[in-house]
Amino acid sequence: MNDAPRASTTHPPTLEMLAGLGLIEEVIARGLVARTFQFWDRPSGQMIAEFDHALLKQDTPYPFIVQCEQHKIANMGIDRLRNFPHADVRFSARVVAVEVSDDRVDVEVETHRGTEKISGSYLIAADGGRSTVRKALGIEFEGYTFPERFLVLTTPFDFAAQRGAGFRCYFSDPDEWANLFKVAGDDGRGLWRAVFPTLPGESDEQVLNDDAVQRRLQKFFPKRGAYPVVHRNLYHVHQRVAATFNKGRVFLAGDAAHVNNPIGGLGLNCGIHDAVELAQLLTSVLQGHKPPDVFACYDQRRRPINIEYVQQQTVANKNRLEEKDPVKREANFEFLRKTAADPQAHRAFLLRTSLIASLRKQAVPTSAPAVDRDHGAAGDAVFT
Repeated sequence: MNDAPRASTTHPPTLEMLAGLGLIEEVIARGLVARTFQFWDRPSGQMIAEFDHALLKQDTPYPFIVQCEQHKIANMGIDRLRNFPHADVRFSARVVAVEVSDDRVDVEVETHRGTEKISGSYLIAADGGRSTVRKALGIEFEGYTFPERFLVLTTPFDFAAQRGAGFRCYFSDPDEWANLFKVAGDDGRGLWRAVFPTLPGESDEQVLNDDAVQRRLQKFFPKRGAYPVVHRNLYHVHQRVAATFNKGRVFLAGDAAHVNNPIGGLGLNCGIHDAVELAQLLTSVLQGHKPPDVFACYDQRRRPINIEYVQQQTVANKNRLEEKDPVKREANFEFLRKTAADPQAHRAFLLRTSLIASLRKQAVPTSAPAVDRDHGAAGDAVFT
C-alpha cells in the first residue's frame, strides 16, 4: 500500500458511512479530530474567520473532521475485506484489457506470474485518474489541468504551539497561497503538511532541492534554524469529470470518475460516497430486490453531485485563495467574516463544505454541465 502523503480529511457524512462499515472507532483512534478550520490572510498574518463543525451537532452524530491519512483508511478496509471468504485482494495486478458482454465483464490482468483473465457480473473501476478501464471504454475525461503543480512539504514542526495555527488552515495570498494541515502520522505524534503552488515550468529539482524547500517554509513561517522535512511531494492538479460514470456493466468510482484540486478535502470523501452508493445499488440488484435499470441512478445522481458540490466548490476555494485584486480579496474576507458571525449562514456554509448538503439533495437531474474553470460548477463483482 502506498503510504505517501495523499488525502487525509474525512468529513462528517463520510464518518457516518465509515461507522456503518464498522470502521469509525479505528479511524478516530488512528486519526486526529479537528473540529474547526480557519481562513488566514497570509501577507498580514491575520486570521480572517474560523468555522466550527460543532454547529452541525443536530445534523450529524459526528460534528467534526477526522484527519486520517488515506493509506490508513485503505488498509483498514482491506483488512476487513480479507475476512470475507469470497473476497480476493491482489496487488501489483495491472488491468491491460476490458471486454464487456451482455452477461458479464472480462478483464485481462498482468501480474508477475503472467497474464490471466478474470470475469465477473460487474466491474467497478476505481483505478485512479489515469484509469485504464475508463480509457478502454472510450469515456472522455472532461475538464482541464492547472498549469502550476502543487507541492506538499511534511514536517513535525508544531505550527499550533509555535504559530497558533489550527489543524486545518487556508492562507489567502495573491503571490503564493498556502494550506496547512495536521495529521496524526503513523506514530501518532503528529505531522504537518504545508501545501503550496509552484510556478509553471519549474523543474522537479528547482522545487524539491533542500535550499528551495527551506526558503519556501521560512517565507511561510520564519523560524530560527532549518525546518525538519520528512517528506516532499510534487504533483499535477486537475479538474476533470468522466462523461459518464456507467457504461453497460462497468462503473467508475473515485478518481477514475472525477479528480479535483485538494483545497477543501473533498475528493477522497466523494470517492467514498461513490463506493457506498454503488455498493448499495449492486446489492439491491444482485439480491433481486430491484431490476438492473436502477443502475441508471448512479450516473444520474453521482455525476451532477460531483460537479455541483466538488468541482465548483474546489475551484471556488482555489480562486478565493489566489485572488490578486485587492477589492475582491477584501470582499472575500468580508463574506467569510459575516458568514462565520451569523449562526444560520455559518451552519449553511458547513453543510455545503462538509458534503452533507450534497447527500440531502432531493432533485436528481439527468444531466450536468461541463466543469467550469472559473466558477466550478449476492453475485460476483470485480473491483479494480
